[in-house]
Amino acid sequence: MKNIFIKTTLFFSLILLTSCYSFTGISLTHDEQTFQVKPFPNNAALVNPTLSQDFTVALQNRFQKTILKGALENPDILIEGEITDYSITPTTISNPVSTTGGNIQAAQNKLTITVKVHYENKKFPEASFDRTYTDEAVFSSDLDINAIETSQVKLVNDRIVTKIFNDIVANW
Repeated sequence: MKNIFIKTTLFFSLILLTSCYSFTGISLTHDEQTFQVKPFPNNAALVNPTLSQDFTVALQNRFQKTILKGALENPDILIEGEITDYSITPTTISNPVSTTGGNIQAAQNKLTITVKVHYENKKFPEASFDRTYTDEAVFSSDLDINAIETSQVKLVNDRIVTKIFNDIVANW
């Protein structure tokens, strides 16, 4: 008898949990149904020609994996902003080749991307915010800069998109 009670309790608990949980990885409890991600222009001093489009598409794709539908006008959730910093700076210096007149070279470089975000929730205005997100990746200076801008930019973009997404859905 005790076994049946435990199994029944577990069964109903599972049903209750799955009714509150969306299999997209987030739990939605509000009335938001639509979203719009406007293009994020790259206003950084150093311009990566594909950064704006790559970042915007990555953020759009992340929200398309939810139960929200994309909207061109009057969305329940509006996400917009700008890329304010894109920089590659040396972080570690290697030893010069010789002690007399040797060149000092960077052993590692750091890619940094900073994005300002304006999030507006029309159904629940108190959830809206303006925030700045920064992330970075350190890489060997021996690597080809073109390879870095392909792999490391994607890595940093994904991290920033995840932070933005988590901050927005955490309020749901």
